[in-house]
Formats: sequence, structure tokens, C-alpha cells
Amino acid sequence: MSELNHLRPSGLHHNPAYSHVVVASGARTIYISGQVSVDEEGRVVGAGDLAAQTTQVMQNLGMALKAAGAGYSNIVKITTFVVGYKPELRPIIGKARLAFFEGMEPPASTLVGVTALAAPEWLIEIEAVAVTD
Repeated sequence: MSELNHLRPSGLHHNPAYSHVVVASGARTIYISGQVSVDEEGRVVGAGDLAAQTTQVMQNLGMALKAAGAGYSNIVKITTFVVGYKPELRPIIGKARLAFFEGMEPPASTLVGVTALAAPEWLIEIEAVAVTD
């Protein structure tokens, strides 16, 4: 059985939205490419709406995790790329993302503001690393 240990190092501010350190032990590491807000046919979901796009991205991550025999609780690290990032966007992203990590320790996380993603309609892209047995 894989084990995830979420550490709260003294001297670092505790933020309930992410874990500073996740120590993972397991037999399989799963690397998920950056997911964007598109449906199965490649159509943009939530055009112009960061909250809707974040939700779709997280759902896409869930499908990728499921295909690998994993779930959100197996994620040890996510990296989020946001077009035109401003601090006031963080609560929008956090609220949409929270539903997927409800009742569990959140993964280690990095948020990066970017000028553009691969398609102009995409506002957010999230990649993940998960560990399972």
C-alpha cells in the first residue's frame, strides 16, 4: 500500500490549500501531462470563466488518474499555470480546486503566472504527479 506523509515543517507558514512537503512511498509514480479545459472532442469548456475552466481541468485530471488506477488522494504534487495571473485570481482557483481535495490533505503545489498557454482560449493548465502501489 502506498503511503503519503504530509509534513508541516516548523518555520514555514501553514496554508490549508497545499502541503509544503509530501513524502511518498509506493511502487508506481504517475506523471500526468498538463490538463486544460477541453472536453473529449477538444472543445473548450468554460470559455472566459476561470472557475469553470479550473473545474473542467480538475475533472480531466480525475479521468487521467482513473485511467492509471489512481485518484485525487494519490496526487503528491501539482503545478498550476494561469494566464495573466493576479493575486485576486487565487481564491477563484482555490475554491474550484478545493472540492476535489475535500476531506484529504492537499498535495504539494506550485502556482505560476504565464503570459499564454498553447491555445488562446485556455486560462489554466494543471499537471500532476501521483504515487500508488
